[in-house]
Amino acid sequence: MTTADTVTAVRQRLGRVGVWFGALRTAGADAGRYAAQRVEELGYGSLWTGERLGGKEPFAESAVLMAATSKIVTGIGIANIWTRHPSVMQQGAATLNAAWPGRFVLAVGVGNAEAVNSSGLAYDKPLDHMSRYLAGMDAASGGGPVCELPLPRLVGALRPKMLEVACDQADGVHTFFVPASHTPLARAVLGPDRLVIPEQAVVLATDATEARGIAREHVDFYLRLPNLRNNLRALGYSDDDFESGGSDRLVDALVAWGDETAIARRIHEHLDAGADHVLLQPLGDLGTTVDQLDRLAPALLPG
Repeated sequence: MTTADTVTAVRQRLGRVGVWFGALRTAGADAGRYAAQRVEELGYGSLWTGERLGGKEPFAESAVLMAATSKIVTGIGIANIWTRHPSVMQQGAATLNAAWPGRFVLAVGVGNAEAVNSSGLAYDKPLDHMSRYLAGMDAASGGGPVCELPLPRLVGALRPKMLEVACDQADGVHTFFVPASHTPLARAVLGPDRLVIPEQAVVLATDATEARGIAREHVDFYLRLPNLRNNLRALGYSDDDFESGGSDRLVDALVAWGDETAIARRIHEHLDAGADHVLLQPLGDLGTTVDQLDRLAPALLPG
């Protein structure tokens, strides 16, 4: 199956809207299973988790979530390439894909230098390392479990050069902590035959003070990372926008808030700009996020 065929098949399986479930980071296994089952019942096309060094092991967590559900696609966004040998990454993903055919998407990424270096590893020449790493995964792909459906592989990328790596050596890109204005830039680099899957944080609240307070807590955490700040600078934001947890302009661009109609409008901005599949990340604890997904489903999902 060609890359174009893989992309077409993944688009059909995912639909238009999925979930990036940051609240699962601190959830126990039973709570995670319940949340995954509810997301599937509501009709969302996918359920993604991230990797934070020192937190849950994402391949094991994906297996737990797929075992608890019957059809929803799960994704890792992103699995850190500094912490695993390419063959370990490839065979771990291939094992999940063979056990649950068509239900797993892998996005690999370099993460951020601060977290990698503080863990005792060395963050160096991320572009070169990513290109070599993907080649290493390809070299290891022949010895793992066989599955009739290919394993979709994305790259966590923001800036043009890493987007080009994703276009040349993967099936597409997973973007994180970006405004909707980034999506057409990613699509322009990736072209029509690769996947573009952005994450979009949301707060289902209409009071501006309440919504921005929740959103700013989320934004403030990620603004501490130089690579994310640099990407926002390239999109037209300045150091003034990074002060005090983010300006209203920046917070509103990064976190969609308001009623169901307002949040649906933001999701469609990504879709109209070339996104294949948009991942909602409702902010709050696990119970709050599941409630938001329940309320948003009628506005976002067919039927």
